[in-house]
Amino acid sequence: MSDTIELEAPPRAAAPRLTSLAHGGGCGCKLAPSVLQQLLADHPAAGPYKQLLVGTETGDDAAVWQVDDETCVVATTDFFMPMVDDPHDFGRIAATNAISDVYAMGGKPIMALAILGMPLDKLPVEVTREILKGGASICAEAGIPVAGGHSIDAPEPIYGLAVIGLLKPQNLRRNSGAKPGDALILTKALGVGIYSAAFKKEQLSADAYDEMIASVTLLNRVGADLAKDADVHAITDVTGFGILGHGLEMARGSGATVKLDLARLPFLSQAERLAQEGRVTGASHRNWASYGEGVALPANLPDWQRHLLTDPQTSGGLLVSCRAARADELLAQIKAARYPSARIVGAVEAGPGRVVVA
Repeated sequence: MSDTIELEAPPRAAAPRLTSLAHGGGCGCKLAPSVLQQLLADHPAAGPYKQLLVGTETGDDAAVWQVDDETCVVATTDFFMPMVDDPHDFGRIAATNAISDVYAMGGKPIMALAILGMPLDKLPVEVTREILKGGASICAEAGIPVAGGHSIDAPEPIYGLAVIGLLKPQNLRRNSGAKPGDALILTKALGVGIYSAAFKKEQLSADAYDEMIASVTLLNRVGADLAKDADVHAITDVTGFGILGHGLEMARGSGATVKLDLARLPFLSQAERLAQEGRVTGASHRNWASYGEGVALPANLPDWQRHLLTDPQTSGGLLVSCRAARADELLAQIKAARYPSARIVGAVEAGPGRVVVA
């Protein structure tokens, strides 16, 4: 009989939930619009940089620099903390969200750089590796490489991308080009923030989780196709400020009134029930406090419905302003491109820069 005693290795502690390491998640982490306005109040304008076609003036989705008569460079960066616990899903969501900014300007992405901050003392290396793999898988779907990046040891997990794209000057679409008489199309359903709030409290069903993931990992590549159509006048992606906040940016930038039809807005299947149960994010409250004075709501609208409208979207859809006579045709084109929740949701009218919900 051997005197050797074999000791079992102590069980490895399970990695904590990703969402437990972050005080917020997804685009709900964005600073409120009013805070951004204060921070950028004395930000220098384009000045002598005539090639800078799009900067910070109208809160657009990306910066655009004109290289020559045929080519513009689109540049953007987007990153946030996890809204889900699966690291591969987190990477996919963050990458899809970042690339969307290029599509929203009418551009085609050509490469990305990773932005990574991880609490190395709290998460195993395998978790971070899966986040990066998830992001790379979406970049591969978009046909672009992750060509490099930067990483730091951070107290909360952060991941995202800086994305570079190209477009022809005539295909540039800003959020400020909407015209009175236009129809408005939204390409994805709303309610992502509400779903993520329910998920963090472990109150989101598996079916609803799958529904959310299908939406937030769907690339907005249709934006680059729509921008080639002269009857598409303005495009923006709906993210952290909700449909009201991004609609208001379009209204103010365009010098017109954006009118949304509440009955036509598409929502994720359980969003209304969860909103009625109070599964809303803190960002929803901050959003309303920031821009509520620029929005007219129906009389006696219940708070839960208002929260649907201020709900921060992560990797949300595109809000498209187009010539009304072409709206049905363009909607059919969008649906054929596999955006089943796309709807005509309102119109642009002459008037002050505000949003009216009817």
